[in-house]
Amino acid sequence: MTSRPAAPAAAAAVRAPHPAPRIALVGDRSPSVRSHQRIPVLLDALRERHGLLTDAYWIPTEEAARPGAVSAFDAVWLLPGSPYRSEAGALAAVRAARENGIPFLGTCGGFQHALLEFARTVCGLGDARHAENSPEGDGDLLIAPLACSLVGHEGTIRTTPGSLAERLLGSRETQERFHCDYGPVTELLPLLREHGLRFTGHDTEGQPRIAELPEHPYFLATLFQPELAGDGSVPHLYIRGLAEAARSHAVSRIGKELPV
Repeated sequence: MTSRPAAPAAAAAVRAPHPAPRIALVGDRSPSVRSHQRIPVLLDALRERHGLLTDAYWIPTEEAARPGAVSAFDAVWLLPGSPYRSEAGALAAVRAARENGIPFLGTCGGFQHALLEFARTVCGLGDARHAENSPEGDGDLLIAPLACSLVGHEGTIRTTPGSLAERLLGSRETQERFHCDYGPVTELLPLLREHGLRFTGHDTEGQPRIAELPEHPYFLATLFQPELAGDGSVPHLYIRGLAEAARSHAVSRIGKELPV
């Protein structure tokens, strides 16, 4: 299946001082997923409000499993919509972004699979599993059903001072919308922390809702869905941050390719 542009070609008519970054929208696009419906609106808002022109393409998870599927992009956004048709593709997209310094944003299912990839690849938990993908199994259960569903829930998130999550917001607290039934098993989180993953946003009960990698140019994952903030006309600061990081990556990439 050939990748398809996520936004109309009208965006190409906008002049920008920087090359338009290529963003991989990894997920199984569906008209029934509200966050997917928001993507064109958000891309238009990034261009019109902030001058952030993007060249965005949907990459189905089956395609993301192919070697090099997202390596030429300037950002990877692993979107909601799990269970994904290919768990391997979702994990491959996370790993490619993490290991190659490609700006990454994982939202809802993207958060869950970012943790799963880190646990398997970095922490050595090769049998770590997601209950939505593998309800039965002998491996370490990392992502499990939440005691209370967060579908349709809105709640307060408190960020860690000095973290990327806090710097982007310019605030310690934010109200966010959720649409999920799964979250991380807290017993395994210390191991992820020991290997460098930071949990920098928590709900009012202390449950982790944001994760990031401090040594990475831009690696942020949220259990909530920033796509659903407001009416989409003002992109969430984490989405704007991804677009800005993608632009920086594009400038760096093209600069490296210029002849000496």
